[in-house]
Amino acid sequence: EVQLQASGGGLVQAGGSLRLSCVASGLSFDEYAIGWFRQAPGKEREGVSCIRSDDGNTYYATSVKGRLTISNDNAKNTVYLQMNSLKPEDTAVYYCAARQGAATMDPTYDYWGQGTLVTVSS
Repeated sequence: EVQLQASGGGLVQAGGSLRLSCVASGLSFDEYAIGWFRQAPGKEREGVSCIRSDDGNTYYATSVKGRLTISNDNAKNTVYLQMNSLKPEDTAVYYCAARQGAATMDPTYDYWGQGTLVTVSS
């Protein structure tokens, strides 16, 4: 059974940093892509970043490029999202998700973790 556990959210001031973690079980990073998505109040869920570890491909939403970095630690079965220079508009619930096949920014993922709340104060 595939399970994803996201953590690392919190309250931070604008310009600050957070690192989100997504611990995966029941899957191999060689077969699955991992994506980070976020959903702000009253808005649709949007793709933030995704990674397919075996080919090294990473993708970022334009709004976060240069500020967020996705990476993985195969030994820990964990994908990280390092978030720097945070802005109030980054405030949202962040979710990690897994799918077999290519990484994509579309929310067409099969497995979802519970969200972790990121709040950026101005």
